[in-house]
Amino acid sequence: MNHRTKWFVLMLALALILVGGACKKKVAPTPPPPPPPPPQPTATISVSPESVQKGQSATITWSSQNATEVNIDGIGKVDAQGSQSVTPSDSTTYHLTAKGPGGSADATARVTVTAPPPPPQQPQQPTATEEQLFSQNVKDVFFDYDKYDIRADGQSAIQGNAAFLQQHPNVKITIEGHCDERGSTEYNLALGDNRASTAKTALVSAGVSADRIKTISYGKEKPACTESTEACWQQNRRAHFVYGQK
Repeated sequence: MNHRTKWFVLMLALALILVGGACKKKVAPTPPPPPPPPPQPTATISVSPESVQKGQSATITWSSQNATEVNIDGIGKVDAQGSQSVTPSDSTTYHLTAKGPGGSADATARVTVTAPPPPPQQPQQPTATEEQLFSQNVKDVFFDYDKYDIRADGQSAIQGNAAFLQQHPNVKITIEGHCDERGSTEYNLALGDNRASTAKTALVSAGVSADRIKTISYGKEKPACTESTEACWQQNRRAHFVYGQK
């Protein structure tokens, strides 16, 4: 191959290279990766103590991240973190909802409300029997020496005794007539009978049925006091009221 031919071949090869390079497509640059999605919100809520008696308080504590709005049912909008005292009247479930660009999250906490225990029972006082009430409320009537008419203080006792007997209509009584030691046995038996009868008459006049009252005289045979003094004799000059009929 002569020099001219070589030159022609070389130029032809060069032309082919240039044409091939001009036809080759340009490669587009790689696009940047997309930004990461917003983080998902988190939510926690707890209550302490978890069980209270009615009227007692409990504390709710909560926490949230990646949220722009936090709400608790029954309380409303709250900060992302916090605590609050509550006094529910009934068992309650507190529901927290946290919302943000990345979505939403929720959490719950429940407090159980129990009824308070009943107050301790007071020991029951023994109920007094009718006979015990009788002895506590019915009073003797006292008389002056050698007398059987009822004095002013005796009238007060008669009215109180009559009131008790009217409140207890099933009670029957015996009125004992007593005297001090002075005088004969026969005289004092008669005086004691008069004293018992006078007391009965006064009760009947105050509204007590006569068939509920029996009388008996002991004269000076059953003294309440055995000393020979005026104070002692005064205690013996009496109409004594006894529960039941002898």
